[in-house]
Amino acid sequence: MIHPNTELRFISKEIGYGVVATDFIPAGTITWALDQLDREFSPLEFQQMEPIYQTILDTYTFRNNKGNFVLCWDNGRFVNHSFNSNCLTTAYDFEIAIRDIQVGEQLTDDYGYLNIPFPFRAMDEGTKRKIVYPDDLIKYYKVWDGKIKKVFHKIPKVDQPLKELITSDTWNKVNEIVAGQSEMDSILKNYYDEKNMNGHN
Repeated sequence: MIHPNTELRFISKEIGYGVVATDFIPAGTITWALDQLDREFSPLEFQQMEPIYQTILDTYTFRNNKGNFVLCWDNGRFVNHSFNSNCLTTAYDFEIAIRDIQVGEQLTDDYGYLNIPFPFRAMDEGTKRKIVYPDDLIKYYKVWDGKIKKVFHKIPKVDQPLKELITSDTWNKVNEIVAGQSEMDSILKNYYDEKNMNGHN
């Protein structure tokens, strides 16, 4: 489920639609959480589908560390890519804002950690990276972990409209990490290794 203080807006012809903040969203806010209405499709289910459905799943899903295609039921599926994204996924089935997001600003992900099946050239943002690759997670997980760690301690301190979607076990884990009682799991846990078929669990 996407953060409630967002709406779908037409961004441009090149980009299409995107998810935009309707209120200030401070760093450390959970901006998306996996919920019970999100659908998971196995690679086999995907292969057995008609091409029209495969195209939809190619466009609107990400792959988890099992290689399953996850389709968000709400506007979460319209979050666009940025090489300098303001949201990052975690190893805990939720994403957080890694910096303050202003009213009218798009919420963005780096598709490099979404286990894309094929490389694609993204819009040029003046960054070194121009192409998103399926194994970007292996290359950049330390950078992304660093960005998450900088704001992770804020999670219990800011308003969390999506908190009820987080299991008590996960929330306890978050608090233990914030208190320095345990280490934060790496974003690398989300990696799906197609050759290995098992992923990093």
